[in-house]
Amino acid sequence: MSSEDAQKLWKVYRTAKELVKDRGYTITDKEVNLSFDQFVSEMCDPMGKPIKKKMCFMASPSPEAIEKFPDMGNIWVEFCEEASVTVKTMRNFCIHISENKFATGILVYESNMTPSANRLIPSVAPATIDTFQETDLLVNITKHVLVPTHIKLSGAEKKFLLERYRLKESQLPRIQREDPVARYLGLRRGQIVKIIRRSETSGRYASYRICL
Repeated sequence: MSSEDAQKLWKVYRTAKELVKDRGYTITDKEVNLSFDQFVSEMCDPMGKPIKKKMCFMASPSPEAIEKFPDMGNIWVEFCEEASVTVKTMRNFCIHISENKFATGILVYESNMTPSANRLIPSVAPATIDTFQETDLLVNITKHVLVPTHIKLSGAEKKFLLERYRLKESQLPRIQREDPVARYLGLRRGQIVKIIRRSETSGRYASYRICL
């Protein structure tokens, strides 16, 4: 594995930490700002090849997140050692999520995932599994200058919004679960996201979308 490959996985690892932190889990600034030299020292073998087992991590919700989302639970992030996710790989991942009572699992893989492996994901319910190709996490899309701020609403905030504006869910604009920012935030069907944009005329303004 070349230095370029190690650089790539370092970027993927840092974005994964940022994603987990942005979802409301306790991740320190030191973890997010891990330098490449630190990554090589802590996550690589003597030849500089990343050891994906060392890159895996768990995180617990922050007190603020638990207040908003009481059922949030712990998250487990795993970096798949095989380039492709097979049925066997996904089955083992599902077992790990279920046996350790994680509420959410994230599986990061290099190249592809078989349809059969993908069909195993619902088997961990009520836990959820999100999957990302490594290239999805090379950069943090939420930091792009053209991407507005997205904030996931709690159940109570959703109820207040609908009652305040006398809206039905069907009247809200939609955001698909496959939307890159929706995937980053882990939006589920029925959840609402607040989108804050800047305007030259009115400063900042907010809009809302429901995930389908």
